[in-house]
Amino acid sequence: MALQLDMIQTIALAVVVLFLGQTLRKRVNFLEKYCIPAPVIGGLIFAILSLVLKQSGVLTFEMDTTLQKVLMTAFFTTVGFTASLKLLKKGGIQVFIFLGLATVLVVLQNVVGVSLAKVFQLNPLIGLATGSVPMTGGHGTSGAFAPLFENAGATGATTVAMAAATFGLIMGSMIGGPIGKRLIEKNNLEQKKLQSMGMNEAAATLEESVKPLIPNNFATAASQIILAMGIGTVISIVLQKTGMTFPPYIGAMFAAAIMRNLSDGTGSFKVASEEIDLLGNIALSLFLSMALMGLKLWELAELAVPMIVMLVAQTTLMGLFAYFVTFRVMGKDYEAAVLASGHCGFGMGATPNAIANMETISGKFGPAPAAFFILPLVGSLFIDFFNAGVITTFMNFFK
Repeated sequence: MALQLDMIQTIALAVVVLFLGQTLRKRVNFLEKYCIPAPVIGGLIFAILSLVLKQSGVLTFEMDTTLQKVLMTAFFTTVGFTASLKLLKKGGIQVFIFLGLATVLVVLQNVVGVSLAKVFQLNPLIGLATGSVPMTGGHGTSGAFAPLFENAGATGATTVAMAAATFGLIMGSMIGGPIGKRLIEKNNLEQKKLQSMGMNEAAATLEESVKPLIPNNFATAASQIILAMGIGTVISIVLQKTGMTFPPYIGAMFAAAIMRNLSDGTGSFKVASEEIDLLGNIALSLFLSMALMGLKLWELAELAVPMIVMLVAQTTLMGLFAYFVTFRVMGKDYEAAVLASGHCGFGMGATPNAIANMETISGKFGPAPAAFFILPLVGSLFIDFFNAGVITTFMNFFK
């Protein structure tokens, strides 16, 4: 028996799944500790229920996912609005250096994923589905790129990517603290005063830019998102003429970035940043709920062993990179150790996991203001652009 849901029924079910995830996250300490997103919790439970019902021959679900694509584009459009070159410049040279390191890690994650896929004689795109797509990109990027991999012949890529992203959230949180602690104790590091006042000024500027939500701005924010999405369709059409495959949101993300920097540069109009960010979070939550609801967990069976090996390799790569590269390049001081701990969080999960790692270290050894400015700026605002570019390059090479 098949239960068919139209797009309204599907998104309504996604809301129920989201509420379920929120409730469980509040009540289960493990889920809260490792920053597992509510839509991932609820979505996985629904996916497991779907698996049981399908395998027992009781029921299958057929859902209209039209709104899932709209929500995905809306979320990544809001990401585009965060790409302020003005803010990036204020962060100083350390922000550029850390962004460079994060981009190098993205490339290495994909090299490891593709290489191991070839060892196991799998489609290279399955390797990408365990690389920077779920690791640095998280569930949002997984939900955007994995369907493109499936369309190119990588069966099961969506399920692999979502499972890998969930694994990354947990492991990134588990290895970050021990690595930071080891670096500090081994090198006898002590908290030092920031040498650059420019970093303090930039941090102060960022804090001052956070303003209370204004109800009237929500209409402006929604209008700006829709406008960027509309302009983005034109940009996407132009990009597709190159013969390369791009994620459907890329045009909208570029359009939003252009609008943000025009606002910063000319001052002729204002971008409702806080309200746009809130609307983006709503879109992401519903998008992820729908994406996780549609997982085909039965496709993981034959990929179980290769996937375990790939994910262990990604964890090892992240740990070694943070310990030997991030720490050394960022200055080999206390701030660098805290950054290395945080890099494990967003290099394998998400920025909130990185912040949680750094708070654990700073709570024990003392404040690290530079680290708490640099990482959120790179992890929340800029790495998605660079990650999308690297993934697109790999995807077009191996498709």
